[in-house]
Amino acid sequence: TDRIVEEMNEWMSRPLDPVYAAIFIDAIVVKVRDGQVANRPFYAAIGVSVEGRKDVLGLWAGTPGQGEGAKYWMAVLTDLRNRGVVDTMFVVCDGLKGLPDSVTAVWPDAIVQTCVIHLLRNSFRLTSRKYWDRIAKELKLVYTAPSVQAASDQFEEFTASWGEK
Repeated sequence: TDRIVEEMNEWMSRPLDPVYAAIFIDAIVVKVRDGQVANRPFYAAIGVSVEGRKDVLGLWAGTPGQGEGAKYWMAVLTDLRNRGVVDTMFVVCDGLKGLPDSVTAVWPDAIVQTCVIHLLRNSFRLTSRKYWDRIAKELKLVYTAPSVQAASDQFEEFTASWGEK
């Protein structure tokens, strides 16, 4: 395992491309057994190059018992910048409070975009559980539309259909 740890450390410190079209970031909390079982966040960043190539930029293990936090994301984003990422057009992430400020501090010109899954989850909070499947199906027509106009038309249909529900 020492060899694997050494290789992982080398991989996590490798230089990165200076510019990415988009960087997707998210965390997942998993149960980890290390003497005792504890919830531990793992942070991931995936870059999409300007040529469209996807690259896992890094994986970071947070502190056991600590949930996902904007402060830790600031350290992750700073690490990416220190490894050579000068700029990105978009950072796609969840709606974590403080995360857009962390992104802007590292890459001032980046556009912060909430990912579709988190946008859907946020819309579910406003509706009854019995409508979730139908809402997801109808909203998919909006975010998978082939053009801006088609998305706008689908969204108009969605709002007309749902009204005040």
